[in-house]
Amino acid sequence: MLKENFNELQIFLVVARERSFTKAAGKLGVSQSALSHAVKALEERLNIRLLTRTTRSVAPTEIGEKIIACLEPRLADLEQELETLVQINGPTSGNIRISAGEHSARNLLWPKLKPFLKEYPEINVELRVDNGFVNIVDGRYDAGVRLGESVDKDMIAVRIGPDFRMVVIGSPDYFAANGTPQTPHELQYHKCINMRLPTAGGLYHWEFEKEGKPLRVRVEGQLTFNLLSERIDAALSGFGLACVPEDMVEERVKAGELIQVLDAWCPTFPGYYLYYPSRKQHPPAFALMIDVLRYTG
Repeated sequence: MLKENFNELQIFLVVARERSFTKAAGKLGVSQSALSHAVKALEERLNIRLLTRTTRSVAPTEIGEKIIACLEPRLADLEQELETLVQINGPTSGNIRISAGEHSARNLLWPKLKPFLKEYPEINVELRVDNGFVNIVDGRYDAGVRLGESVDKDMIAVRIGPDFRMVVIGSPDYFAANGTPQTPHELQYHKCINMRLPTAGGLYHWEFEKEGKPLRVRVEGQLTFNLLSERIDAALSGFGLACVPEDMVEERVKAGELIQVLDAWCPTFPGYYLYYPSRKQHPPAFALMIDVLRYTG
């Protein structure tokens, strides 16, 4: 029975994942009618309804969800084992999907991945930059990157970067016109460049610490961005103060393009970790990438 239904089961999984016959057809490179016929034939053979279809959407039924939950991890394990067997006698190859935030992607992942990918041209990497908390299992990513304090307990985590600080910066022109804050409380009198948190939807409260006592400050200003690069550019352009990772502005501070303030109040945060679900075996390409990204201090 499995042999008969294997192709149809794979088609069903793609349609259910994409929630659309149109998108699934594009992904698989076949016609919508062929997909519809395959799913219908599978439902008839199993004598169960797998998908609920409307004019606007497609969704798995309750039994369909159970079949997906049963099949997906087994197929993922099978794909990994087959990939490992194929690669034993050939060049290391494979596809790796990673979800990461803007800061870690720019300063950690991409600089390390460039030489790695040149050394292994048969390895393909898809790097999705997203500052929100992405569910890597639902999104079918091989791994994600988060700060150590944010990694779920059921994930394997590998440290890939050092601790870092968030610092407050502004342009010399801004400070010449508006003065310099001596404490975080004085930020209420300054124009600040806000950051929108992608997951919660609220504004980021700037985090400080003095003598072990944490302090969170809500700031206001003309501009709000969800991207780091725009916040830095706005600060350079004199629109106000920004709270950004120190390693992103070190060179501009040294060059005098930006001035760093409230230094004694800026705490250190745990570094970034590559995290991924626990599995029996990883493809050689993934294992090689972990070794390249691993932080050794």
